Amino acid sequence: LLRRRRSKRKQVLMPKRAREAESCSSSKSRRSGEAAAATFSAAPNLEELRGALAAFAAARDWDQFHTPRSLALALTGEVGELCECFQWRGDAACAPGLPGWTDADRTHLGEEMADVLMYLVRLADRSGIDLPAACAAKLERNGQKYPADRCRGSSAKYTSYECGQ
Repeated sequence: LLRRRRSKRKQVLMPKRAREAESCSSSKSRRSGEAAAATFSAAPNLEELRGALAAFAAARDWDQFHTPRSLALALTGEVGELCECFQWRGDAACAPGLPGWTDADRTHLGEEMADVLMYLVRLADRSGIDLPAACAAKLERNGQKYPADRCRGSSAKYTSYECGQ
């Protein structure tokens, strides 16, 4: 989809100034031993990203290749590449904040995450799915399936406690 020119793609989706600020803030927290920040930049939002990806594909006449099936299969490949970033590292090396990861490792991880997000957003767009609305609805359903007072600290599936088990 957008793999051909990573640097060009990144510039379209995030202005240089925002990338530099993001890089500086994440490096500072890593050097001090803290876990990575759990906040995201305000832009682009998912609608802006959807529009940028649609424009990117349209400018290259790629809509013809972006069927939901093709995008879902490409997404699967990108998830595999994302998982490769963690392969063979062990749980200790993949603790929250990713202690010990180099800036190059973090950059590569971010690129793979971006690939996954972009394919997912493009898949939602080409499938006619309002992704933020679907996420909000799913989070609401998960809150009903996994009430905090009944599942706190448990990794069990909701069926193990839904009937008082």
